[in-house]
Amino acid sequence: MKFAESAVVASCLVLASCSTLPAFPGARASAPAAIDAGPYDIVIRGGMIYDGSGGEPYIGEVGVRGDRIVAVGPKLKGERASEIDATGQAVAPGFINMLSWATESLVADGRGLSDLKQGITLEVMGEGSSMGPLNDAMKRQEQSRQGDIKYPIGWTTLDQYLTWLEAKGINPNVASFVGAETVRTHVLGENDEDPTPAQLAQMRALVVQAMEDGALGVGSSLIYAPGSYADTGELTALATEAGRCGGIYISHMRSEGNRLLEAIDELIEISRKSGAPAEIFHLKAAGKSNWGKLDAAIARIEAARKDGLRITADMYNYTAGSTGLDAAMPTWVQAGGREAWIKRLKDPATRREVIAEMRTDSPAFENLYRHAGAEGTLLVGFRNPKLKPLTGKTLAEVARERKVSPEDAAIDLVIEDGSRVQVVYFLMSEENVKRQTALPWMSFGSDASAQAPEGVFLQSSTHPRAYGNVARLLGKYVREEKALTLQDAVRKLTSLPALNLGLRERGALKAGYFADVVVFDPNTVADKATYEQPKQFAVGMNWVLINGGVALRNGEPTGAKTGRVVRGRAWKGWEGGGCKASAKDWQWAW
Repeated sequence: MKFAESAVVASCLVLASCSTLPAFPGARASAPAAIDAGPYDIVIRGGMIYDGSGGEPYIGEVGVRGDRIVAVGPKLKGERASEIDATGQAVAPGFINMLSWATESLVADGRGLSDLKQGITLEVMGEGSSMGPLNDAMKRQEQSRQGDIKYPIGWTTLDQYLTWLEAKGINPNVASFVGAETVRTHVLGENDEDPTPAQLAQMRALVVQAMEDGALGVGSSLIYAPGSYADTGELTALATEAGRCGGIYISHMRSEGNRLLEAIDELIEISRKSGAPAEIFHLKAAGKSNWGKLDAAIARIEAARKDGLRITADMYNYTAGSTGLDAAMPTWVQAGGREAWIKRLKDPATRREVIAEMRTDSPAFENLYRHAGAEGTLLVGFRNPKLKPLTGKTLAEVARERKVSPEDAAIDLVIEDGSRVQVVYFLMSEENVKRQTALPWMSFGSDASAQAPEGVFLQSSTHPRAYGNVARLLGKYVREEKALTLQDAVRKLTSLPALNLGLRERGALKAGYFADVVVFDPNTVADKATYEQPKQFAVGMNWVLINGGVALRNGEPTGAKTGRVVRGRAWKGWEGGGCKASAKDWQWAW
């Protein structure tokens, strides 16, 4: 066992109890007494301590030795090698990005600056697809489809990718779900077909391998082909393996719009039958005609929770989402993969059929283009250099320039770019976004990469959530809108997701926990990124410690490679690790 994992045993014995914080604790009346006498490598002094529990903050100090927090209290005694003066600032556990697409951006730039400057210390990946397990055909396919960021794929398993990333040198910690789409493609390719019992057994075995390698659970993304081809039974089978391996089922559901409530019902059914907790990726009511469904959506989730199911959600803090033009077209035309999709679109009869479905008010697929409209579809990412000048234009503008319909323009762009084309869809109600931030079971994920306004990242645009999701929560929704308190926002960024994921010694300012700590000014923290100029760093984050190393000092990156792989509960590297007979054999946070 590695020191990083085994050292906690000694820390717990010498320093403090390492019991997990309760999921929804009440406010604490007073600060804890410090129990360690130093010496300390770093002491953060004079700040307002938000320990992640959701309790009342207090002025105090945090002592760090090596990669651990060794004491938290009003006043620490003992020698200290260095100090961070946090007077007038908030001190909190490092923030957890519950939905990160830093899979490739960290390959290009391990600093992850757009997230680091917001205090994110853990990137959680794996929405539907994951960076493993891969077979040879998948490796060739993935390399041929790479966009601006190009890299060799020398790994096979998900853990090999994460370990390679850590060895390469990164600022944030990284963790991942194993993608339901990925294990499906590994066995079936990208075809629209159901697995045989033998093939489903192969898929389940791949999930178990990934879980025992440290995956956090199974992630699905059900509006995109080929993930959309999985039926409820297939997903339940994979979630059952995740549950008996101490992990969760997490999903970009089959619909966030016209069939939102039915999609929630499916997720709840999968959780109930598998025994695994379930989380909804980026909960929303998409499309103006669906904004009024949020009440019923919340009621369904809370009824399931009252019934004893562990159902949670995460979100990003914007009224627009970002994905591809594949979410504007029926999934049947995409069977067999991107290349087969593009080939079909070149057929005039197929093209006419696709356009007819794109224009249908109630299509059989999740048509985000229909909800956003051509004026509400912003083009932000192309592979083809000849198309990059269109970046920042709406689909309506391009259609007018080309003197074609918006649907024809969308199809032409996919063909010309050889990709799904990255776009921003304007879909949500600001009132709903604000309301969702206050839900007690809500955490937060950017659904974006971690990048910087330099180098390869200048070749494409992005959604402002890549630079501002957390800062927007703390600035707009906490300080300005007062939709929730700062201590509750910190809880939802730290201990809540850590508990939902079953993380060890992460997500709290507590003796024995890893020293992932942020220091920020609650009066100035704010997002600066806009849809017109998304590549602007957030402000107000001053210090970030990751595993005890200083990654951000006085608002500037240090270049220290502080990040590590964070693994789930069934990791074979833990003492007593491995999967169990069923989800009932695990203790779950609640």
